Amino acid sequence: MPKAHPAARAEDAVNGIVARRLRKRGWQQQVLPYMGYAGEGFARVLARVVLGRDGQPTTAPAAEEAPIRRGFKVFFTAPLAGVDVQVRFGAASATATTDRGGYLDVELRDHGLAPGRQHATVTVGDLTVEAPIEVIGPETRFGIISDVDDTCLVTALPRPMIAAWNSFVLEETARKVVPGMPAMYRSLLADHPGAPIIYLSTGAWNTQPILTRFLRRHGFPLGPALLTDWGPTDDSIFRSGQEHKRTSLRRLAREFPHIQWLLVGDDGQHDPVIYEDFAVEHPDNVACIAIRQLTVTQQLLSHGHPLVRDELRGRPLRMIVCEGPDGFTLHRLVRKALVQESGTRSDADA
Repeated sequence: MPKAHPAARAEDAVNGIVARRLRKRGWQQQVLPYMGYAGEGFARVLARVVLGRDGQPTTAPAAEEAPIRRGFKVFFTAPLAGVDVQVRFGAASATATTDRGGYLDVELRDHGLAPGRQHATVTVGDLTVEAPIEVIGPETRFGIISDVDDTCLVTALPRPMIAAWNSFVLEETARKVVPGMPAMYRSLLADHPGAPIIYLSTGAWNTQPILTRFLRRHGFPLGPALLTDWGPTDDSIFRSGQEHKRTSLRRLAREFPHIQWLLVGDDGQHDPVIYEDFAVEHPDNVACIAIRQLTVTQQLLSHGHPLVRDELRGRPLRMIVCEGPDGFTLHRLVRKALVQESGTRSDADA
C-alpha cells in the first residue's frame, strides 16, 4: 500500500497528539449525527466521532437555541479515527470504522422502512445517538439539488481572504441569505409532495451545524447536506471540490434513476459547467438547471475580476436553463420551465 501524502501524515500525527491530551483532561467520545437519505432498499447514514467535553450536546441546537458564535470555532475539533461503530436502520444493521477525519459514511441494505423522516441509531461503545434519515419513495419523480455558497447564502467564495473572513471571523447570524431562495424551494416542494432537497456543497463538514442553523433561521426546507472533509487527502494536500460535486451527482443519479432533479447553483464558481456535464451524461435525471447570477461586485469579490467565472459551454441540452439574480426571478422562470418540461414529457408519452 502506498504511503499517504506527507500533509495527511502530519495531520494524523497532530490529531493523535490532540486526542491523547484531551482524553487526559477527561474529554469523551461523542457522535455527531448528520442527516442522511434512503431509497427503496438502501440507506446512507452519515456521522462523525469526535472528542468533546463531558455534557457537551452531541447534536446541533435549534436556531433559536444556538449561541452567537464566530465561524472559526467549528474548525477546532478532535476527530477519532479507526473507531468501531454499530449502525442500525430498520431491519438493516452494519459495523463500520471511522476514517482519518472521524467520519462515517455507511450504506445499508434492505431496511424495510416507509418513505418519510426516519431515524437510524449510531452506537459507539455505551453511547447511542439517532441520525435523521430522509427516505425517498419509489414513486417520487422530482427533487432539488442545491449548492450552498452564493446560492443559498452570500459568502463570496472562493477568493481565499474574503472566504476566510466570512467563514472564520463573522458571527453566524451575520451571514446573509440570497433573497427569494427559501421561498422558491418551499413553493417547489409544496408542488411536489414527498420530493427531496439535497444541499450539495464543497464546504467542510465542520460547518454543518452552522449551515443547519442558517437554513432553519431563514426558512429553508431541511434536507441532507453532502459536504466534504476539511484537510488533505491520502494523495493530495488539497481536496477537489469539483470532483466531490461530480461524484455526488453521479451517485444520486445511480441511486435514484426515477428522479428528475432541479439543479440550482451560481455562476461564481464552477456550477454551470458541472451541471451541464451532468446533464449531458444523464439527461433523463435533470428536469431543469437554475443558475443564480452574481452581481458584478460579488463576482469581483469572489475571484478578483468582474467577469463570470464559468459559463455554460453551449452544448445542446434537452432541459431548460434558467438564469437570474435571485430566488424570486429564478422561481418564476423555473416554474415555467417545469410546466413546459411536463408538457413535453406528456406529448412524448402520448
